[in-house]
Amino acid sequence: MQKYVTNTWYPLTWSRQVGRELSAHRVIEVDVVLFRNQAGEVVALEDVCPHRLLPLSKGKLKGDSVECGYHGMTFDCSGRCVRVPGQDMAPASARVRHFPTAENMGLVWIWMGEPELADPGRIFDLPQYHDPAWSAVEGDALHIRANYLSLADNLCDPAHVSFVHQTTLGNAASEDVPVQHAEEADKLVTWRWIIDAEPIPLFAKFGNFKGNVDRWHYYHYYAPSIAIIDFGSAETGTGAPEGRRDDCMQIYACHFITPVDAENSIDHWLHVKNFTADEATNRALSASFREAFAEDKAILEAIEANERRYADRRTVKIAIDAAPRRMRKMVERMMDDSAVTA
Repeated sequence: MQKYVTNTWYPLTWSRQVGRELSAHRVIEVDVVLFRNQAGEVVALEDVCPHRLLPLSKGKLKGDSVECGYHGMTFDCSGRCVRVPGQDMAPASARVRHFPTAENMGLVWIWMGEPELADPGRIFDLPQYHDPAWSAVEGDALHIRANYLSLADNLCDPAHVSFVHQTTLGNAASEDVPVQHAEEADKLVTWRWIIDAEPIPLFAKFGNFKGNVDRWHYYHYYAPSIAIIDFGSAETGTGAPEGRRDDCMQIYACHFITPVDAENSIDHWLHVKNFTADEATNRALSASFREAFAEDKAILEAIEANERRYADRRTVKIAIDAAPRRMRKMVERMMDDSAVTA
């Protein structure tokens, strides 16, 4: 089993996907069952009956309790067994683990570590998501057959955009522009500016620019599994590099990653933009992001396969690897005594 950070909030699934039925999920190699109780709160329990180890998600939701589908043992929202058919008392050991949950930005978040440390105030929040002057559009839950840290590498790496996303998020103008990075109190920031260049295809399509632009990419990585990409463009010479962005197109591409296991991750993505749009435009914009993230998926899955095939081969390090290397050190520092280890 891989080692994971446990005392942190992980994005697990879209809030819209959780209702009054049982649903099975996996995060950091732990199986959980989710449902909403009658008060509308999300409940997360370990997805295994302590009797014969059948997943509880194969059972039934009765009121606010989960009935095992094999012999009817029933567990309340705290994970305590409240019924064993055919006997009056439940064994003291008949419990399943309960995990704290919360909701924000359209997602269900789960705390896999010590419950007493689960402070909902520590869940990531983007103020623009709630700002009526901005608009947010939920995307997909993209399954990627790759370790979540490989996806985090990608999301600390503006340089790949010039080559992987030439039909959507990048073009040749940025190929030789150096990437900068800095570690702050709770995150790693990687960025670069491309000055007086042709707009990228996505902004050429949706931004209505008349000529060249000054454009930026700021990749904000919050360990262990959140990346917020602030990117945008303004007409060249209007002062965007100096901070004047009152006349620009700006988008936050938000990536909330669920580490499923050592070889699988789920990227819950959404975009938040500084303009409102009709439903058709939002669908078209999401389609462009979907195209770009499918390109990332193809790259990352091919790398994952080759990392297993060439497990003993040493890779070459180049300048653009500095930020991803630093990212992995951040995650290592977050590993604590309660981490899940082999």
